[in-house]
Amino acid sequence: MQEIIRRLEEKRAAARLGGGQTRIDKQHAKGKLTARERIELFLDPDTFEEWDMFVEHRCSDFGMEEQKTPGDGVVTGYCMVNGRLVFVFSQDFTVFGGSLSAAHADKICKVMDHAMKVGAPVIGLNDSGGARIQEGVDSLAGYADVFQRNVMASGVIPQISMIMGPCAGGAVYSPSMTDFIFMVKDTSYMFVTGPDVVKTVTHETVTAEQLGGAVTHTTKSGVADLAFENDVEALLMLRRFVNFLPANNREKPPFWPTEDPTDRKIPSLDTLIPADPNRPYDMKELIQKIVDDNDFFELQSTYAANIITGFARMQGSTVGIVANQPMVLAGCLDIDSSKKAARFVRFCDAFNIPIITLVDVPGFLPGTSQEYSGIIKHGAKLLYAYAEATVPKITVITRKAYGGAYDVMASKHLRGDVNLAWPTAEIAVMGPKGAVEIIFRADMKEPDKIAARTDEYREKFANPFVAGSRGFIDDVIMPHSTRKRICRSLAMLRDKKLENPWRKHGNIPL
Repeated sequence: MQEIIRRLEEKRAAARLGGGQTRIDKQHAKGKLTARERIELFLDPDTFEEWDMFVEHRCSDFGMEEQKTPGDGVVTGYCMVNGRLVFVFSQDFTVFGGSLSAAHADKICKVMDHAMKVGAPVIGLNDSGGARIQEGVDSLAGYADVFQRNVMASGVIPQISMIMGPCAGGAVYSPSMTDFIFMVKDTSYMFVTGPDVVKTVTHETVTAEQLGGAVTHTTKSGVADLAFENDVEALLMLRRFVNFLPANNREKPPFWPTEDPTDRKIPSLDTLIPADPNRPYDMKELIQKIVDDNDFFELQSTYAANIITGFARMQGSTVGIVANQPMVLAGCLDIDSSKKAARFVRFCDAFNIPIITLVDVPGFLPGTSQEYSGIIKHGAKLLYAYAEATVPKITVITRKAYGGAYDVMASKHLRGDVNLAWPTAEIAVMGPKGAVEIIFRADMKEPDKIAARTDEYREKFANPFVAGSRGFIDDVIMPHSTRKRICRSLAMLRDKKLENPWRKHGNIPL
């Protein structure tokens, strides 16, 4: 018995040491925590239950039978985060560069399978050089097993990827199918082919950071949702983020008590909209003032900034917020913003999170670049997402809601539950100037007549009352009462039941 206990402790010690102290020191020298240090920082103290600590790879080629480390480069198990159950895997770069073997993949698949069984989120802390070359097709098969589970878990349990080191080749496709991707600046990157291959094939000279670093993916590609300064900030923000999400698609959003009154009036909102309809204002000011405790977790803040997406709480429960941002491109919808918002809306709908839409949109962004790149189909993604969503949908039009963009932004016609407008709302096919120039083209040489026609059009259509007379707007509200009216609407919709027609799945315009 004593001999078995001694061997057990030896194996545990070997597993905890990973690739050895020298490699751990190298990891620290790069400003990175080890796989186990990351888990300890992320979870509630003394709640981690580790699985498969003694698993070893099964490869005997290229001298690999002499190179075995218990755990095989990934730490897996379950724990509590803010008192809530989550499953986690953390790849260990000190062991074969965190590369994925068949055994490594089996460990990840096991926690994903159990997460599906019990209905709990899966968090992946990725730090891997990719497939383990020595294992050949076995490692590729391991990746495919993980990919299949990503697809089966999609819309059933939240999946979050925190990229904390390299993520290259096939390794990028598992994170890409998860719901959210976060990265760490300067130490993490994602790309299908690295800088050397790019140079060989396309003759472009580019660094790993330029090609697939955190800044690249949060500003240019939109692959990642947020980038953090270091491992510690990333994991602490991840703890905060998990608080907003339900454990699975059968639960309602989590509730966190608040002392923020639901009927709180916000007088400053009455002067938020400038008198000049062409002057911008910051939509984030409106968001932060109406949500509980001014707490808004924005996603993709540096990508497609003409639309804002993120989570907040109203009456203590999570809501998803989608809002046009007049400060960027006047709040127009373009390809990037449509894709960004569509994916967010679909996540909220999958996990029973009510959607609040704040509208100030002059239309879709014109131009050959947008048309040639498929704005028609990409814009339709957001339209499809809103139309398909069955969760409570509350819309507030603050200023412009023109053309097809009015329809797309959770209008009453797309089964919006409560559609409100501020007195400053302008709901029309297009702005007064453009409309008059088309309707009264024959009078274009008479400026006085055109000016009078423009005033006439503005008086008739550039207001919320025509839409209100048709029942497309439920009420015109004072801006200072926005929080109260949204909270009351959410309370009324708490037990909403709406089902789409049975189908295997729809065919979203991908």
